[in-house]
Amino acid sequence: MTSADHTTGGPAAPEHASPGADPGVPPEDVRAVERQLGRAPRGLRAVAHRCPCGLPDVVRTAPRLEDGSPFPTLYYLTCPRANSAIGSLEGGGAMRRMQERLGEEPGLSEAYRAAHEAYVAARDAQAAADGLEPLPRGMQSAGGMPERVKCLHALAAHELAEPGSNPIGREALDALPDWWEKGPCVCAGPDSEDTSGGGRP
Repeated sequence: MTSADHTTGGPAAPEHASPGADPGVPPEDVRAVERQLGRAPRGLRAVAHRCPCGLPDVVRTAPRLEDGSPFPTLYYLTCPRANSAIGSLEGGGAMRRMQERLGEEPGLSEAYRAAHEAYVAARDAQAAADGLEPLPRGMQSAGGMPERVKCLHALAAHELAEPGSNPIGREALDALPDWWEKGPCVCAGPDSEDTSGGGRP
């Protein structure tokens, strides 16, 4: 599969604000994510990766919500088509086999643990950028890391946001069809009423 470079939100102040969204995230990206999810995103900090169609497909979120409650999943996959394709992969038993391989392949297990550590470090960096306390040591990262495979959506989002970081996420992405072939999953224009959500976060 081919993917576009990851990018962060620009400096322009949005005309369309979403509760908890960083003001540096462009309004068209906020609108697109809202329509992908079918609701306002929580703790939105940046677009972490763009689909080849140009829309966000992974966002980076705050480690704590506005009320201070922990929000451990840093990267969310927002594209409903990508989410659906990964759901089909999970339904076909892919996670069970990946879990088995963690116990059979030391190199894969080590790389997966390194992915967990990289995830926690990135989450801590986002907390520092937000002026927040990092989440407690030992708190989950995402997708079952470092010892289990529980959610390919989260692992694929990590790999898209930080290419080369997550071996299980990479395998999941390589097994997917080109979900962007039919064009954008939603319309991000200001006058559109498209609210065809489907994302998981």
